[in-house]
Amino acid sequence: MFIQNKRLGVILITVASLLFIPLLAMQFTEEVSWTLSDFVVAGALLMGTGLMVDLVLRKVTQTKYRIALCAALVIGLLLVWAELAVGVFGSPFAGQ
Repeated sequence: MFIQNKRLGVILITVASLLFIPLLAMQFTEEVSWTLSDFVVAGALLMGTGLMVDLVLRKVTQTKYRIALCAALVIGLLLVWAELAVGVFGSPFAGQ
């Protein structure tokens, strides 16, 4: 039980740290202009991916499957992030 709480703490700290980067950048440059909804969506994506990776690490026992599933989750996160940021695939949710 303690291990799960420790992993959750690491996930929360990692998500907060990653979201702090654009918040800090917004203080020094006009090029980074995130709104509250940008932070909410990014936080949900990062938190969801972190929790899914935690689920994979808890439930999957074979190392090669753990690595493959975690890599697929991270690649999926990066593809969704890129689509929302710049519109790689041209979906209606694409960024500007």
